[in-house]
Amino acid sequence: MVRKVLMAMFVLLYLYSVAYGIFMTSLFRIPAPFIFGIPLLLFFKEEVQGFAYKSEVLVLVTAVLIYYGFAQSDIKNAIANSIVITFCAAYFNYFVGSNYRRYSISIFIFFGLLFFSCMVMVFNHFFLYPAIQLRTLLMGEQIQQTPSGVSLTIFTFGYQLAALVSFLPVYTVVFKKSLLLKAIALSACLAFVYLGMNRSVLVTFVVSNFLFLMCYYNYKAILIVGVAALAGFFLYSYVITKSAESTDNIITKNAGSDTRYSRSGLVAENLNIYADYPYGLIFYGKNWDDVIYRNQVFGSGITSHNAYLMFFTYLGPFIGLGLLFLIYRKMVGPLKYAIRNIRSPDHALLVCLFFAFVGVSMNALSHNGWLVGADGPTFFLYFSLLHFKRLNVPDTSKKQMITHKVKLETSPV
Repeated sequence: MVRKVLMAMFVLLYLYSVAYGIFMTSLFRIPAPFIFGIPLLLFFKEEVQGFAYKSEVLVLVTAVLIYYGFAQSDIKNAIANSIVITFCAAYFNYFVGSNYRRYSISIFIFFGLLFFSCMVMVFNHFFLYPAIQLRTLLMGEQIQQTPSGVSLTIFTFGYQLAALVSFLPVYTVVFKKSLLLKAIALSACLAFVYLGMNRSVLVTFVVSNFLFLMCYYNYKAILIVGVAALAGFFLYSYVITKSAESTDNIITKNAGSDTRYSRSGLVAENLNIYADYPYGLIFYGKNWDDVIYRNQVFGSGITSHNAYLMFFTYLGPFIGLGLLFLIYRKMVGPLKYAIRNIRSPDHALLVCLFFAFVGVSMNALSHNGWLVGADGPTFFLYFSLLHFKRLNVPDTSKKQMITHKVKLETSPV
């Protein structure tokens, strides 16, 4: 009993640090993966043969060291990112192993933490100062932006939100939940997106769920999307616009935003810089500060808020494209497997995780965090997708066939 309690505590704390991006705080001066991850790997690991993610970790750590350590001379960030990515791979390899129960529990704890962060965000809208105190306590650091969830900034929270709203509606469909539960899940996601103040999340929510509907329902998805669009139009016209000014939300943020710092404008300026240094800043001995000093848009120190474009800007087409190919080619297998088995109950969780990964990957088109940046939801989903094929997944379809056969045999003639 004590062993199970300790294991549950360390799992919760480790996933807490991953979901919320906690590495070191003013209270804990030792990296969280060492404090919460090592006990799981030493005392509660599964019996496994070797380390299955050598090539994946090697590619990711190489990308981290080149991009942050060499190109940006940010050694501390490079080491920290390498540690959290490596420990996540070790968590799945040694602690989860082939144990489907541990795998599914880890997934649901992780998304439960993301849901809790969204509830804190809602609380933050209506009870500002108590929410800031709560968020500071949960993060162990001073909060930088508000309103938000369990994160230091609104942008970091955006990745948590993107993962959740891409996962939850898909989960209710593939696990065949009731119509009422589907409606509740969709309404919660819409409320989180509305109050979350991340325009990129709105785009990822629409695109990831649209792609899922097209894959799951085929041509029937057109009718579903049409009805949803019509309902959204009436909701926006007669409900949202009348109450938009009552609280901070995605609409008021968009109305008050400075057009100079629009994502399209920032990307256009970044492309101009890339055109001046087509082989990548790393080959010209330059960094971001060296090439933006004449640019008023980037004068405040911001970037284009496009993780992939910044990666290309620093590393150029040769190293950049090569590393991106090596990183994301591992997602081709889960993609084919998820689409091929999208209606299979044995692969329902894989389908949910895949579209959640699509959501957070798309979100990186408008922000700096991504897989190489050790964004928690992104690399957790990455390794959870890679790990699915190593599991002893319960064959629920066979169980359903046996149950159906028993009912037929025992039913009266």
